[in-house]
Amino acid sequence: MDTTESHESATAARADELHALLTQSLGDQRWFPAKGAQGELRPVARLELPDPLGRARVEVRLLALPTGGVLQVPLTLRDGDGDGGRPQDADDPPDRAVLGTLGSLTVRDGPHDPAFVRAWLAAATPADPHPRAPDARAAEVDAAVREMRVLEGEQSNTSVLLPAASPAGILKVFRVLTPGPSPDVEVPLALSSVGWTGVPRPLAWLAARWPDPRDLEGVVGHLGVLSELVPRAEDGFRLACERAAAGEDLGDLAEELGRTTAQMHRALRTALPVPDDVASLDRVADVLRERARAAFDAVPELGDRAAGVERVLGRLATVERLPPLQRVHGDYHLGQVLHSPEGWRVLDFEGEPQASAEERTRPDLALRDLAGMLRSLDYAAAVGHATSPAWVERARERLVAGYVAELDDAAHADAAHAGAAEGAGDSAVLHALELDKALYEVVYEARNRPDWQHIPLAGVDRLVSDPPAAPPG
Repeated sequence: MDTTESHESATAARADELHALLTQSLGDQRWFPAKGAQGELRPVARLELPDPLGRARVEVRLLALPTGGVLQVPLTLRDGDGDGGRPQDADDPPDRAVLGTLGSLTVRDGPHDPAFVRAWLAAATPADPHPRAPDARAAEVDAAVREMRVLEGEQSNTSVLLPAASPAGILKVFRVLTPGPSPDVEVPLALSSVGWTGVPRPLAWLAARWPDPRDLEGVVGHLGVLSELVPRAEDGFRLACERAAAGEDLGDLAEELGRTTAQMHRALRTALPVPDDVASLDRVADVLRERARAAFDAVPELGDRAAGVERVLGRLATVERLPPLQRVHGDYHLGQVLHSPEGWRVLDFEGEPQASAEERTRPDLALRDLAGMLRSLDYAAAVGHATSPAWVERARERLVAGYVAELDDAAHADAAHAGAAEGAGDSAVLHALELDKALYEVVYEARNRPDWQHIPLAGVDRLVSDPPAAPPG
């Protein structure tokens, strides 16, 4: 065997070792989406991202999940200094980022390592390109990572705060990739382009091509996005929980959020128009019944509520007209919004984590987003231990009132928005969509957080026993 063959053999062996390490360690990661699934992680591609300062080897591994889809695993590999594999320079990522070691190399989850963030920033496509000399660009990205901090608690992606960047930003690394433009890049860009300021502006994004058995040329998709950081912002869910715990009214903020939600829907209709398409009431009812039956099969305990669910869905027959279908957020809840002194900002347009790429961009009823936010208020009341049922009742009423009032104002100002306002406050439709969301939540909690299952179950019980409230106004 010549030296070239020997090198290739050693490289292949190291690749096998690294894949084995990932197979063993990824199941413990919070963002790993296939916990407990049978089957192997199959290598799809390896992408190299040079660190501008050369302090670590940075690469991105793409792995086919046994449940379908492609998982992105950014990695850094650093030579240890003989002291537990600590880095040889001041970058010093936290120990919790270590996935394992290969000989003298320490393998880390990339987003926790400044070397990966530098490499990502250097390779990304900026929204506003300005030519930079290589040395100036390296200094710029090095400065951007000096106060970086990984956000804890995310379940499906990994985000890194970059307060020292210019402008300050937040880097979101997608963990499960889909072919084509990511809605979390495409939608905020489109909304920003029509002048809506309720969404943080994308500053840069990174895309890549990877093999696909259905396409000889492979597919292209986004790996992540850098968006502007909203200063002095509070997480919507944390804010609502704190208000609930203190018994402080959320009414004004809820009404403001309702208006922001309606503004988002109006901006989506302008930025990403779809052909005029009025949903069929029969089709909507059929889909909701199919989803309810699937929930009953997944959680037998729900079967006792079947008659009540049918009563709610049966009321759809009384609805005269549905608003047109349009692009929607798709996974709208308090954890997807921030509140700052300038008002609410909407984040994370990826859509429902369990949905396919086609489902995430499919036009839908805008009221589905409003229903999701109503469910989120229930969660905030439960998690925050609201001191009175009146807290969540008032928040829910003010949210819907703000939404309907904003659409009415827009319809009076511009006839183009009249169709969207018509039917937007229909209580039977909103009631049915909220019940659909609550059933989904029961299945999700049963599979992922059994200790929380009582929250959506209580919501289902309320929704199947209460008649829909009269729409505001």
